[in-house]
Amino acid sequence: METPDSGSNKKGFGLLILSISLATFMASLDGTIVNIALPTISESFKISTTTVSWVATSYLLVMVGCLLVFGKISDTIGYKKIFLSGFAIFTLGSLFCGILPEIVLGFPSLVVSRMFQAVGGAMIMSVAAAMISTYIPMEQKGKAMSIIMLFAALGTAIGPTIGGILTQYLSWHWIFFINVPVGIFAILLGAKVIPASQPVPGHGGFDRLGAGLAFVGLASLVFVVSEGESMGWTSPIILCTTVLAVVTLAWFVRQELGVADPLLDIRLFKNRNFFLTNLLLCLVFLSFSGINYLLPFYLEYVHSYDTSTAGLIMTSLSFAMMVAGLIAGVTFNRVGARWLCILACIPLIVGYYMMTQLHVYTSTGFVVGSLALIGFGLGLIVTPATTMIMMAVSKTKAGMISSLTSLERTAPLTIGIAIFNLLLIEGVIRIAKNYDVTSKSPADIQVQVLSAGFDLAFVLSLVLGIVILIIALVVKVEIHPDYAEEGETPAVDVL
Repeated sequence: METPDSGSNKKGFGLLILSISLATFMASLDGTIVNIALPTISESFKISTTTVSWVATSYLLVMVGCLLVFGKISDTIGYKKIFLSGFAIFTLGSLFCGILPEIVLGFPSLVVSRMFQAVGGAMIMSVAAAMISTYIPMEQKGKAMSIIMLFAALGTAIGPTIGGILTQYLSWHWIFFINVPVGIFAILLGAKVIPASQPVPGHGGFDRLGAGLAFVGLASLVFVVSEGESMGWTSPIILCTTVLAVVTLAWFVRQELGVADPLLDIRLFKNRNFFLTNLLLCLVFLSFSGINYLLPFYLEYVHSYDTSTAGLIMTSLSFAMMVAGLIAGVTFNRVGARWLCILACIPLIVGYYMMTQLHVYTSTGFVVGSLALIGFGLGLIVTPATTMIMMAVSKTKAGMISSLTSLERTAPLTIGIAIFNLLLIEGVIRIAKNYDVTSKSPADIQVQVLSAGFDLAFVLSLVLGIVILIIALVVKVEIHPDYAEEGETPAVDVL
């Protein structure tokens, strides 16, 4: 891959970072802005809440299934082609989501349009980190990653607010139309500032079988964890899809170990530090998934907050992520990636512990403080962890590893919802069986048992936070010679 020529200035790098940041902003905004409008879409098409959930599920299935595929393709044909094509597809898909349901087929056309939009989303997200890793100078990498995190957190934070305003005062169609002008601007900007790259031919041709297995296996896994509860974990469809996911993913691993030019180089995970750093990133998002999914229910069911108030409280996490992301970028080169990860675990663990202490009479300030600590820890750890993963591998595999880090963010958030939901249900059942029902009113018993169920579920986040700290303490920073040439002293062991 070519990097920008030596005459590139800071302004050029700034515009490149802005172009990439717009991608993460749109991806983050799209998730939260759509979810808030699902009830309105359900009413518009006169469909059930289970059916309307496919607006989100279909997008997620295609996104996760395509990430590794486009990451590998980008290493071969270049990041610029994938990035710009992805933005074009995402923007066009957004336009289709807003227009086609009113013209043909109604709700089914919305689902199909979302799947088309997801292809573009996967193309964008698969190369975002790779472009930062490849094109941005060593001394600016940490700052660039932190700016991307800032935009991602901003999109997550303002998504529900913008979605609610657009849906209430215009229509649900505008949650998709808003992507169109941003997408057009990003395409024009990207075409100007993203460096051209030379094709890097593969050694054994594109691994079509591996791509098919990855798509089917990952999409099946997401389907199982997304629909298992509503359809029943022992239903024939869920059981058959589980078998399909296990078989195809196992076949995928075997396939990748046997081809000359794999879609995902499984052999990289033989390196202890590379494996541990990827595990750390997965566990960070898995631990966060429970808080992100369950806390709004706690706020609404236990404290009787309305949806908008609960959403406003949750934004404290996103804004703390923004602040920490900026700090991580400024201090990255001075403190170092590993120490940032270790320091990030302190507010993360404290925040998770505070979440296990929630009860019926917990103050709003306590909840906001807990979320702020968790958000600060997340903002501080994601940038260095992602950078450590990207810099440990050759630039020729940057697209592959970039798509892997995107997958490690998306999949754990989905899988975590199912895990934490099961913990909540099981916890409530077990606590209710042993709760003293002789001295309290039935209403108080119901709320306090539910609150205790949330506490029990959040214990998993605390345990995972401790595991993350242990991994951060033992992992080492390893820098591939491709990046060492930029001025960084490589570690003794490199991939």
